Amino acid sequence: MSSPPSHRTLGELVSAGVRPRSLRDEIRANLLDRLRKGTPLFPGVLGFEETVVPAVENALLSGHDIIFLGERGQAKSRMIRALVELLDEWVPEIAGSEVRDCPFAPVSRYGKDRIAEEGEATEIAWVHRDDRYVEKLATPDVSIADLIGDVDPIKVAQGRTLADELTIHFGLLPRTNRGIFCINELPDLTEKVQVGMFNVMEERDVQVKGYQVRLPLDVLVVASANPEDYTSRGRIITPLKDRYAAQIRTHYPKTRALELEIVRQEARRPDVPGIEVHVPSFLEEVVVEVTHQARQSPDVNQTSGVSVRMTLANYETLMANAVRRALRNGDSEAVPRISDLPALEASATGKLELEYAGSERSEREVIAELVDRAVRVVFEGLAPAEGLAPVVEAFDQGWQVEVSEDMPAAEYLEGLDQIPGLREGAAALGGGDSPERLASAIEFILEGLHLQNRLNKNERDGKVRYAQG
Repeated sequence: MSSPPSHRTLGELVSAGVRPRSLRDEIRANLLDRLRKGTPLFPGVLGFEETVVPAVENALLSGHDIIFLGERGQAKSRMIRALVELLDEWVPEIAGSEVRDCPFAPVSRYGKDRIAEEGEATEIAWVHRDDRYVEKLATPDVSIADLIGDVDPIKVAQGRTLADELTIHFGLLPRTNRGIFCINELPDLTEKVQVGMFNVMEERDVQVKGYQVRLPLDVLVVASANPEDYTSRGRIITPLKDRYAAQIRTHYPKTRALELEIVRQEARRPDVPGIEVHVPSFLEEVVVEVTHQARQSPDVNQTSGVSVRMTLANYETLMANAVRRALRNGDSEAVPRISDLPALEASATGKLELEYAGSERSEREVIAELVDRAVRVVFEGLAPAEGLAPVVEAFDQGWQVEVSEDMPAAEYLEGLDQIPGLREGAAALGGGDSPERLASAIEFILEGLHLQNRLNKNERDGKVRYAQG
């Protein structure tokens, strides 16, 4: 953050050649500058380059209020907060103004009186762009007083009359004058409050109880909502819906590769001295595929959505479980395995809304089925059946393998070279030939063959045995 300009009075602003401009002109000019330079509008938000971003740019260039419609975990709040970067870093205001009056065009009684009395000697203050953004979560208890304003009894007690405009305590919207106001989950507001917001967006002014106040606000009103709530009859009044000139639909990553790129970017890797964490690519894909399977599952309520946050939480949980094993076994490398996937129950539970009340199938059963489907999809895409024929043949001849979450990696390697090509195939899948990476790949191959009904699997006392017959 740079230091604010040194001008301290309106006269100094005039002498320096500072000229006012509206909020929308300010945003438009800064957006045009970004477009010319090729600077991304939403750094770190992936997958919206050809869909959401152009629509947002069009809305901002047009000066439209915006509502983002999308299920949970689609970066709506992140994009809204990023809009702050389109504001000038510092803007002047009349010092002491509750509604950030522009020194050149005050809108409140306080601001107008200061300019009338002091003229160019009026003291000004500088506001950073971070302070020009206000966010409010819509809940049924949000009132008109919260958003618009009400009589301030303290000011009345100080001797002002109820007819005096200066007795008003302004709400969040007027206090965001010359800034960006965001309200999340818009349909949760009561109709009365929605009507109050509509008046601000329609007339750009504020009405508080019986006061004859004309307060033309310069504010960009942005909102977020779940499309199911937004389109449901009775959840939002039609006039307010009409005032959002831009309704922009967000979406989940369209491909597994794109969601994986997002997760790699956002994941917090456990930093443990002396232990290197390596997640094989096949397990990365399994974690992402679990979420994609959930987004297609008839057991999961799709109107609620399945957030990218579930993918991220599962990925971080998988790494953490591998690190725990590495610490117990004294390994220098932590590599997740298929036997770590049951740990995802803790990170996935609560992020899925089932289609039924839970009497038919538990969340645990649904998650376990999603994991099995994900492993099979990834396995069939990576492991050609003909290349694994020697493995199946070895099991046909009586070979058996027992694995568990806590088993040291070295024990997986016993008899590995007895099967032609297995070591090379496992090393290719695991991304290396360290015992930990080979153990992870071997588990993946065995579980994949089981899910293809080519091997039997028996679980007992936390251990899993793969065999034929």
